[in-house]
Amino acid sequence: MESAHGSMLLVYALIAIALLIFMITRLKVYPFLVLIIVSLLLGLVAGMPMQTIVKSFETGNGNTLGHIAIVVGLGTMLGKMMAESGGAERVATTLINWFGEKHIHWAMMVVAIIVGLPVFFEVGFVLLIPIAFNVAKRTNKSLLLVGLPMVAGLSVVHGLIPPHPAALLAVQAYHADIGKTIAYGLIVGIPCAIVAGPLFALLVSRHIQLPKENPLAAQFLSHDANNGNGVKTDAPKRELPGFGITLATILLPVVLMLVGSWADLVFEPKTLPNDLLRFFGNTDVALLTAVLVSFWTFGASRGFNREQIQKFCGECLAPIAGITLIVGAGGGFGRVLMDSGISKEITNVATAVHLSPLLFGWIVAAMIRLATGSATVAMTTACGIVAPIAAAGAVQVKPELMVLATGSGSLIFSHVNDGGFWLIKEYFGMTVVQTFKTWSLLETIISVMGLALTFALAAVL
Repeated sequence: MESAHGSMLLVYALIAIALLIFMITRLKVYPFLVLIIVSLLLGLVAGMPMQTIVKSFETGNGNTLGHIAIVVGLGTMLGKMMAESGGAERVATTLINWFGEKHIHWAMMVVAIIVGLPVFFEVGFVLLIPIAFNVAKRTNKSLLLVGLPMVAGLSVVHGLIPPHPAALLAVQAYHADIGKTIAYGLIVGIPCAIVAGPLFALLVSRHIQLPKENPLAAQFLSHDANNGNGVKTDAPKRELPGFGITLATILLPVVLMLVGSWADLVFEPKTLPNDLLRFFGNTDVALLTAVLVSFWTFGASRGFNREQIQKFCGECLAPIAGITLIVGAGGGFGRVLMDSGISKEITNVATAVHLSPLLFGWIVAAMIRLATGSATVAMTTACGIVAPIAAAGAVQVKPELMVLATGSGSLIFSHVNDGGFWLIKEYFGMTVVQTFKTWSLLETIISVMGLALTFALAAVL
């Protein structure tokens, strides 16, 4: 079959995305099936060899799930243990007491920025969503008002601030100074999180109604908070775990990952202590360690026996099976876009136009993000393309600002080929259109504002 070229590939990509949205929103076909169908059709019309189309989809699906499935599974178990023990409720009530009900959306943003620093977006999301569900329940506020500031905080640190893995790779590619990058990242990132998080959430939560029943929320609401009709049950009021022990358990994976990323500063590389720190700092191992610790802090010490803990772990995995499949299929679709040459074509278009290095870095990352769906892929790929061009360019720009511009570009308009899009859609109980109006728009606010503030910083420095 003749392979398609140039601008036709871009047209096919646009048609594929439009078809995806149409089938899910109008024809109400299950997203997992739609992603497979559209990926295969796109591979065919783009002229990929037939024998490689399915392989390409499977590779993208497998690469995404290899990380996400373990992270979502372990994160959900930790969340379930926190919910059943009353730990999520304890964090929720403490935050409400500190910030007051009126300002709870600010509290969620602050917590997300702290927790999100060393972890992938999806990890931070599954760690914090039980708290968001509990806060929304206790304050009787829309999950959007509580949850959007949380995802804004997570997203900003994901794209702009080391030691986040994607930002760390960009620091290396541009030979930037990590300390300065963190400082500039906070100067740019915090205003972005404020506007896209609490302020945007206040505005949008008035216009979008979420369904009353959210089956996923029920998983994470502790049972005395879960009696939906507000009638108190006869069950004795149990004592909640302390705020300190709850926070220590939730932040354990965060601390392990941070320490792992600093291994080379503490011990010589390739020594046993260094290897051990890196091993326990691995996302999967850090989360596993936290889950095992939670069996004691949220389980045995709260009076749960082995059978009950076993039951919690089994119960919480069923509702996430669908989400995990959809997230993987989104990765498969992204891979077909790459293997068919569409992602490369998008990059070529960006390279052909001569622009300021900051704007160029932002555009290349934004194009790759739109094509592949992954902010991490967008950031790492864009650095590889932009770093040599920026270094050879007539206009010299501080490498730390290049990291921020590229990071901002990598966050633009998350849509149907992004695993995070489906994660947020399913957990918040939204339709695809509502997810565009909330999450996709939130990401775009961070992206555009991040670029504007990076330019402002470049003018000052």
